[in-house]
Amino acid sequence: MLRTWLSLLALVIAAALLLACARGEPVDLLVTGGTVVTMDADRRVIEDGAVAVRGERIVAVGSASELNRRYRARHRLQADGRLVLPGLINAHTHAAMSLYRGVADDLDLEEWLQDYIFPLEAKLTTPESVYWGTKLAALEMIRGGITTFVDMYYFEDKVAEASAEAGLRVVAGETILDFPSPDFKTPAEALRWTEDFINRWQGHPLVIPAVAPHSAYTCSRETLQAAAELARRTGAPLLIHLAESKLTVDQGRKKYGQSPVAYLAELGLFDVPTLAAHCIWLDEQDQILLAEKGVGCVHNPTSNMKLASGVAPVIALRAAGVPVGLGTDGAASNNDLNLFEEMDLAAKLQKLSSGDPKALPAADALALATVEGARALGLEQEIGSLEVGKRADLIVVQRNAPHAIPFYDVYAQIVYTLKASDVVASVINGQVVLQDGRVLTLDEAALRQRVAEYARAVRAVLEEQP
Repeated sequence: MLRTWLSLLALVIAAALLLACARGEPVDLLVTGGTVVTMDADRRVIEDGAVAVRGERIVAVGSASELNRRYRARHRLQADGRLVLPGLINAHTHAAMSLYRGVADDLDLEEWLQDYIFPLEAKLTTPESVYWGTKLAALEMIRGGITTFVDMYYFEDKVAEASAEAGLRVVAGETILDFPSPDFKTPAEALRWTEDFINRWQGHPLVIPAVAPHSAYTCSRETLQAAAELARRTGAPLLIHLAESKLTVDQGRKKYGQSPVAYLAELGLFDVPTLAAHCIWLDEQDQILLAEKGVGCVHNPTSNMKLASGVAPVIALRAAGVPVGLGTDGAASNNDLNLFEEMDLAAKLQKLSSGDPKALPAADALALATVEGARALGLEQEIGSLEVGKRADLIVVQRNAPHAIPFYDVYAQIVYTLKASDVVASVINGQVVLQDGRVLTLDEAALRQRVAEYARAVRAVLEEQP
């Protein structure tokens, strides 16, 4: 008799719970059961946590038991035994250059650009190649937990189109140069097109159009000032390469009589929201000026090491108040788009270069790829952490692979142990784009076929090279 009553009581409790769930507030998605690493101001880590999503926004972050009671979900993403993280932000890359992966390695920056990359791009970079190269990069980035990337390249309308189709968030900047590029013969043409591009894409839920003068050494004073004025007039962010190699910085000092940072500040580039890639060869005054102007910097450890460009002074920049993001650079100089690898190397490179094993601890390295990267982009109110009101950009990462056990410290595990291949699910702007390790928004077989065709064309051009 007692067993019968206990069984009936269990049924009543289960029915009550089901009824409570049925009456709960509706949400579109509930990610539940994992360890939620929020990266909020308090750096909350919620064991057996959950994230509730309505539309494109996060509406609740808390314990799984609480959110299961409060909400009725149209879809559920079970994260039991896994980590739930903010989506990673690749703050500097050239996505379509994935088609040039491995074509020119073990060279310095100037030789790599002038003798290989620029000639290849002049012959082979077309709207179609940019579209398919971006899709290849999107496939790799989504699989690796990247939910937002910042792009500087050519035919950026195709970058925007491919990214939007893949469901991937992008800050897309058309590269502006003083010499003919694959899409424009003059900087004036590029600037006119960029204004149209900004007007066409502004307000899109996934695409943020930007102005992207390549650098101080490839753009004249007039081109740089025109780019800054366009960014000011349209409200678009400005992207630029800055202080990437010692050679270009030394040349700049001779030409301008001051550092490239001071030169660009004088021209007014930093009077608009600016994201500067690399930021390696900086003196103390440069760092102070970047902080005063609110410029975000992007550290690209793998690319900078591979090209022997130098080590960005990340510790000093952050101490000065400069927000620092993390980027892969393009796959032609990296040679992959793996932000887990960049977090690991960023932390270790700062320790090695400073001689201090406590420099850039794991939690800070993760911040570069999430919340601080968002601040460098000026998007800290939208992305970078799991908080109510922010965009629903999150990833689910398994932690039971042989390389990931046993598990002790969550931040050390993420930065030093986990791999891009451990990402099993991704939600971008409220949409599930990766589930059970499969990208839902891209036709991988068709993509592989097109990439093979472009690879044959690249090989043919390389064989013609002297």
